Amino acid sequence: MRYIFPLILLLSACNSVYVKPNSLHTNTTVYADRGGYGMRKSIKQEMEKRGYKVVVGKAKGSRDFTDNSESIEIDYSSVPDNARYVIKVAERSERLAPIWCVFNGFWWWNFNVSIADQSTGEELMTWRGRGCQNSSLRKFDAILDKMEKHSNEQNN
Repeated sequence: MRYIFPLILLLSACNSVYVKPNSLHTNTTVYADRGGYGMRKSIKQEMEKRGYKVVVGKAKGSRDFTDNSESIEIDYSSVPDNARYVIKVAERSERLAPIWCVFNGFWWWNFNVSIADQSTGEELMTWRGRGCQNSSLRKFDAILDKMEKHSNEQNN
């Protein structure tokens, strides 16, 4: 019992989220970077399921970058003019966590997510988090529920 409280504090400190409620208009175009690990792909899929048109822009080129003797190719894309929102996902390599995440997707994610409104330049959401795959996607779904304007609110 003595160790349960520190464990709860440790687990609750895994996510830090800022959200501007009722700030997303559904059925709009969202720009997201290409590729990525599981988090980026899953976020794009979730946005499409919710009715957003997710685009990755037109490729402008690429450049090699060397870090710690590892060569990485970085692609550059243009954000389409019709993209209302830009979603950025910075993620670290996902880790297989079969014991910790056994009933929650098996993968441990460590990430930063940001959503910005291209028409106002305002950042609408920032999320720095760590967690199992499925619980992180449930949190993202709950975040979108808070952020989306519903049809009667969009008319105001």
